This record gives sequence, structure tokens and C-alpha cells, in this order.
Amino acid sequence: MSRWRPPSAASSHLITRSGLLKLKDELDELWRIRRPEVVAAITAAAAEGDRSENAEYIYRKKQLREIDHRVRYLSKRIPDLHAADTLPADLTAIWFGASFTVEDEDGSVHEYRIVGADEIDSSRGWISIDSPFARAALKTRVDEEFEVVTPGGIRRCIVCAIRYEAP
Repeated sequence: MSRWRPPSAASSHLITRSGLLKLKDELDELWRIRRPEVVAAITAAAAEGDRSENAEYIYRKKQLREIDHRVRYLSKRIPDLHAADTLPADLTAIWFGASFTVEDEDGSVHEYRIVGADEIDSSRGWISIDSPFARAALKTRVDEEFEVVTPGGIRRCIVCAIRYEAP
């Protein structure tokens, strides 16, 4: 069995202004605060002697690799992002940054917000602009129906409300 996997689809470069600031703050914290702390801990653990059996040293090296990986990702990703900091011209339709409420066929009501791929938070109902559900919801208005193909079958939703947060 091969370990090769096809490359994943490129995500869009849109992000909300608050999401971009959050990523920049994370990069700054990783680089200025967390990384120096871990490097100091590695130095202290290395001074204890045999590194091959030193659990603290091994753990901290792994932690440093994870921090460096995230720093490298953020350093490459942040310059490519485009913050959508203006409201769309048509506030009656669903566009990037919209929070909207839908009602399913079974009567259940759900709330979603369309955000960038780096801001996804399923517990808050934040979905990626690249997701099939968001793509199906784009351009729909209140009282309009849209459908999206899911693994469980076709899901039909009616838009109940749309709102936008001020940038």
C-alpha cells in the first residue's frame, strides 16, 4: 500500500478581519513567548545528561517541532490571506461573512456563519466558504430554499434570517 495521497484542494484566501488578527496574534505568541520557553526547557533538559532516555528532553523536542510547524504554516498562509473588511453591496442575500438561520425539512432550526477556512468552528456554527453547504447557500435570500448533497442524502433548507456584523 502506498503512502502517497493526492494533494488537497486549495482553500480560498478569504478571511474575516477578526480572524486575520487572531492568526497574527497566534503567530506572535508562538514566536515571542511559547518558542523561547520551550527552547529554555530543552536546554535545561539537555544539561541533565543522557538525552536518549530523557523523557523531558524528548517531549520538549516534539513540542518545539509542533510549534515550528505551526509557525511555518502561519508565516506562509498569512501573507496570502485577504481580509474581507467591507460589507457586501446586497445585504439581503447570503455572502461571505453572513450569519444566517435555516430551517430543515424536519423543522429543526440551525444557525451558521460563513467564514474563511482558517476560522472554522463547528461548535459556533462557523462553516468554511469552501464547504458544500456554504456554496449551496450563497446568493440565497430569506424565504428561499436551497439544497445540498450530503452523505446522508439531499438536504433541503429554507433561509429564515440573514445578518451581517459590522467590520
